[in-house]
Amino acid sequence: MLGIHCIASYVPENRRSNLDPDTLAAFEIEEDFIRKKIGVVNRAVKSAGQDTSDLALAALERLCDKAGINRDDIQVIVVVTQNPDNNLPHVAAQVHGKAGLSERCAAFDVGLGCSGYVYGLSIIQSFMESNGFEKGVLITADPYSKIVDPADKNTTLLFGDAATATLISRQPLYAVGPFSFGTKGTLSEALICRDGKLHMNGREVFNLTATGVPPDIKNLLARAGLEKDEVDLYLLHQGSKYIVDTIRSRLGVSPERVPLGLEDVGNTVSSSIPLLLEEAISRSDVSMMVLSGFGVGLSWASCICKRGS
Repeated sequence: MLGIHCIASYVPENRRSNLDPDTLAAFEIEEDFIRKKIGVVNRAVKSAGQDTSDLALAALERLCDKAGINRDDIQVIVVVTQNPDNNLPHVAAQVHGKAGLSERCAAFDVGLGCSGYVYGLSIIQSFMESNGFEKGVLITADPYSKIVDPADKNTTLLFGDAATATLISRQPLYAVGPFSFGTKGTLSEALICRDGKLHMNGREVFNLTATGVPPDIKNLLARAGLEKDEVDLYLLHQGSKYIVDTIRSRLGVSPERVPLGLEDVGNTVSSSIPLLLEEAISRSDVSMMVLSGFGVGLSWASCICKRGS
């Protein structure tokens, strides 16, 4: 059985504060709004010399050290990103070369954003199962600092940079599935990069996630034969504190079961869920989790993670 074996992450040391007096004045906002609505106090930002493949490589190297992986044993790497170093080649190939992985290792990218980690789990597990692979790595690296306009209040206060690497193996800590997916492509321009700059219609994104994600999670639980109180943690994409609180309220679950992790890093797109999951899988009291990502597309994806016996 394939599943999640280990997770490691890389978060740049550099931070930009949303509570900087000049920032608050420029956008005419109060500290209370930052803390209670956005939820991001500091944003992690890559250095000028780092690119997407560098962040991805750093996460992979930390995973190899943490899990004691022999790099020659990695049979596939999948990188989830919408902000590659270049239009081509794919980031996975660049990471493959920098990491010195085996020439027999498959490597490809998945062009998804906030729902990308959950999609990626399904993709890499299916790919490994169909090819009889034993070890694969799912990497997330989507530095939005490359496309965010510092003068855009709607985006610059939200997004941070990070990368994660998840080892998928046949000796997992957690089995993953079933999954649920959805797309509303008619709203795809609500979150779009034009001429190298990110544009976001926050109301459209909020409305879709607030109305679409809670029923999707409830339907997933019903399919799995689970009650909501049987789930120890709900790990939601960290779009903002307000959206996480809204989904939690509409699910009817307590705050301690829906952790927040964006205060000191920001919304790290496809990396937000695995950043939470890295800590969660180390806890002996967590047996059942729901993961749910939502955003760019507009798309959403949810799945169940269950600790093995």
